[in-house]
Amino acid sequence: MRIEHIAMYVNDLEATKSFFVKYFNATSNEMYHNKTTDFRSYFLSFEDGARLEIMNKPLMEDVDKTLSRTGYVHIAFSLGSKQAVDELTDRLIKDGYEVISGPRTTGDGYYESCIIGIEGNQIEITC
Repeated sequence: MRIEHIAMYVNDLEATKSFFVKYFNATSNEMYHNKTTDFRSYFLSFEDGARLEIMNKPLMEDVDKTLSRTGYVHIAFSLGSKQAVDELTDRLIKDGYEVISGPRTTGDGYYESCIIGIEGNQIEITC
């Protein structure tokens, strides 16, 4: 068994798609648009086969994304090396994204940094 994809609603589909393409080398399909409901989505694919569906529809509730809450909290990307983690973290900092921890080696042995990415969503970058 494997997770087929993860999905998230976003306010700005194009900006979110650009974020994942720019920083995580995602590739995107063509936008799906249901004209009856005005639902729109993209599937973003990553090098190892993982997929993220980003979705939008009218009248979505946009609540604060606090760091200590129930439910899904972050998405993690493994870059393969400490150097790649450091380089992407530096790039995100230069582009104005907030780093909330790291880069560091955690108590359970992961080398990671955590950022607040597009639309306030937490992203873990690890090797």
